[in-house]
Amino acid sequence: MTDESRGAGGTIGPPWSVDLLADLHAGVLDDREAAQLWPRVNADPEARAIIEALEATTADLSALAAEPAPPMPAEFAARLDAALAAESAARQEATFPATAPGPAEHPVAPVVDLSAARKRRNRQLGWGAGILTAAAAAAVAITLSIPGTTKTDTPGVAAPAPSAVGGPTVGSDGSGAEALLGGGLGVRNYGPLQDSKRFDACVAAAGMDPAVRPEGVRPVTVEGKPGVVAIYTTGKLAQFRLVAFGADCGPGNPDKLFDKVVGKK
Repeated sequence: MTDESRGAGGTIGPPWSVDLLADLHAGVLDDREAAQLWPRVNADPEARAIIEALEATTADLSALAAEPAPPMPAEFAARLDAALAAESAARQEATFPATAPGPAEHPVAPVVDLSAARKRRNRQLGWGAGILTAAAAAAVAITLSIPGTTKTDTPGVAAPAPSAVGGPTVGSDGSGAEALLGGGLGVRNYGPLQDSKRFDACVAAAGMDPAVRPEGVRPVTVEGKPGVVAIYTTGKLAQFRLVAFGADCGPGNPDKLFDKVVGKK
């Protein structure tokens, strides 16, 4: 799948081949080549945008596996039930025609169990809906990763309403932080920090670079203390760095609640 011909001057590099970055992200390149490419990819903002989109897509698809399949709309369920009933009646008519001497002279027609048929139908449609939902999530993540675009605050796009307190509760050592990934990727809810300006000031106070944008920000409660958690990629497949800040975080007060790496080591 790898297409290395797009590298400038015949070498591997900008403009990056998406196929090459996907192979690197998936770990299918040999160790020597991967060791040479990762430093160059991490230093290139456009390449990092694609890698981060692949990370987000992987996490989104993993979360979808636990989502229940939506029920079939009632109007379609009714139409399928009617079709099954009509098919059952047609089979019985074909087996026992009205002019026949009687049913005792013919084999018994199979009886269609509408309840069992409905369950089989819902399972099949639920599987199909899951595949379509996963494909849609992947398409959205790749669209957001196109070089030159960002997933930060966008005028005209509704954002989650900020909340002063709340969010899942985790330990002061970050125990239970893995659960924050499910509803945090792609979210920009600054909670008690209210907006991106205060969040960036908090990140800078903690000695981190505000220009490195997280994959998501959401409220969290750390042993009773309200705050927000920022989700960053690490450059490794299915691995994220979660950094939680308290509500008082700002210039001169980093108020970092925990800093933990979760996922595949």
